[in-house]
Amino acid sequence: VQLVESGGGLVQAGGSLSLHCAASGRSFSADTMAWFRQAPGKEREFVAAKWRSTNRSYYADSVKGRFTITRDNAKNTIDLQMNSLKPEDTADYFCAACRSCIFSTFQNFRQYDSWGQGTLVTVSS
Repeated sequence: VQLVESGGGLVQAGGSLSLHCAASGRSFSADTMAWFRQAPGKEREFVAAKWRSTNRSYYADSVKGRFTITRDNAKNTIDLQMNSLKPEDTADYFCAACRSCIFSTFQNFRQYDSWGQGTLVTVSS
């Protein structure tokens, strides 16, 4: 099982980036798929998710209206389009998969059992 992120980089505040995550090793169509991020010295935090059974999107309040999560079950991929980026969005971004998340705790990174290696997003002011 492998998740591989790509698309990170350096962008000025107000700019956009698109992150891509390719999953392999098994089908992830029945998983909840999510993006998390971790800034230096801070705990990993929830960014966005696609809930497994409904494919409904959920976002952290800090990114709502600016970020969009999409998934393609046929290709086993999940993407994160990030617009109107702010310096406080600077972090390592990770995609993750959860086979048995429960709805009340799916924003908790400890629920996820498969992780990518991360991709760095740096937003300059």
